[in-house]
Amino acid sequence: MPQGILIPEAQPSPDLFTGVPSQWRASREKGDPSTALSKDSIHMAERDGTIYLVSENYSYKSEAYYSILEREIRGQRVAPDSSSILDAFVVPICLERAHSCGIPVADYAISQSCIPVPAVIYGLNYFACTSHFEVLQENAQEREMIRHVTNNGKYPFCSQRLDVGVRIERKTSIFGMVASPGKGMADMAGRIWECFRIPLVEIVCLSGPDGLRLSSLCPVRYSHLSKVEKSIVRACLSGQEFL
Repeated sequence: MPQGILIPEAQPSPDLFTGVPSQWRASREKGDPSTALSKDSIHMAERDGTIYLVSENYSYKSEAYYSILEREIRGQRVAPDSSSILDAFVVPICLERAHSCGIPVADYAISQSCIPVPAVIYGLNYFACTSHFEVLQENAQEREMIRHVTNNGKYPFCSQRLDVGVRIERKTSIFGMVASPGKGMADMAGRIWECFRIPLVEIVCLSGPDGLRLSSLCPVRYSHLSKVEKSIVRACLSGQEFL
């Protein structure tokens, strides 16, 4: 299982790649132009007969989705596969699949009405993106926020109760690795990688006295990556081992 890469973001140079395998560093220093992380760019790396596809957007009917589908039709091994990305970004399905893989997940409910607060809510409709969740507090305008998430009540939403002492923790996973992981996040990222095989994804967890529980998986914009995270992505794409 991949381990977290312990790279303090507050210490970039001179040793930016502390904890990263030395062969990654050599490849990165060559400055391969094919690893430029520009908006909407899609990148591929092949290992042991599997094509790994890195994208900002794996959603249904996206360019990445059709690229994956095309390779599956050709009989090629590709990661993530189409079923994994369809499962990953619909919160209830994501949590059920993760649970089947032995990953601790948040308790959830599906509703179209008011719910106990505080809670995290995710939209469940064709246009919903897991990155755009809402956190309902006791003093929040609950009805207005639910109206926004449900498109004026047309669609249901998924809610997760925030108990006392529970907070939201978010980390970017790159081939199952996270830069500067907190307690338990390195293990969580590795287990999610084994379950979904998504090279670039944000992990949203509920962190409390019982540890981390998966709340959702979200797409990641290249522009939101830290310098260290971009370096890890480029290193992985430069023809070096990452599994």
